Amino acid sequence: MTTDPLGERSLGLAELAGRISRCTACPRLVEWREEAARARPRSFAEDEYWARPLPGFGDPDARLVIVGLAPAAHGGNRTGRMFTGDRSGDFLFAGLYSHGFANQPTSISLGDGLELSSAYVTAPVRCAPPANRPLPEERDRCMPFLEEELRLLPLARVYLALGAYAFDAIGRLRGVRGRMRGRFSHGAEIKLEASEDDELDTVLCTYHPSQRNVFTGLLTSEMFSDVLRRARELVGPES
Repeated sequence: MTTDPLGERSLGLAELAGRISRCTACPRLVEWREEAARARPRSFAEDEYWARPLPGFGDPDARLVIVGLAPAAHGGNRTGRMFTGDRSGDFLFAGLYSHGFANQPTSISLGDGLELSSAYVTAPVRCAPPANRPLPEERDRCMPFLEEELRLLPLARVYLALGAYAFDAIGRLRGVRGRMRGRFSHGAEIKLEASEDDELDTVLCTYHPSQRNVFTGLLTSEMFSDVLRRARELVGPES
């Protein structure tokens, strides 16, 4: 749980979340996220879609920042929260719960009681993109939001890249302390150079918990657990 519920970090993140949710900078993504809400599948026919950009969420005192790719058209774009209401989120939050970063193993909807402890979930792209493939210029327009978000999470020391896209985005950030030198591979651990203090920041890598990666066995719960176990070691024990 956060130790700064009404402090500057919380207020700053809330203000940033409001600005993110109002963004209309990428016409293609605006059209796609709204079309997904109109052409909803039968299983979500009665749902009211968020259909706006998504801010990150979690503990303002987070030492672990989990970076994905972008919201899913019928996941976060529907529910209004990152990795919520889709299979990727089912896999992600079950793992976070097992290692003490979440108070429950599921993330179904806003208001479902989910709370993160010493962890924060975000992404470099805030709108659901067609075929889960944002254009480079869309990513670049969106990246300042992630830069600002990380500045508002000064206690972060571990960045978990969910896939190569997230890894590349972390490497582009000026807001991460230090420079990243290394290549993406599942289980890779990269220390950031030129840290501002003696506690070096670390980037951990895992395959993205997409339905395809999990169903094909490219990423198993055991593989993901190993990475989260290392994250817990680096972050420190549960508070």
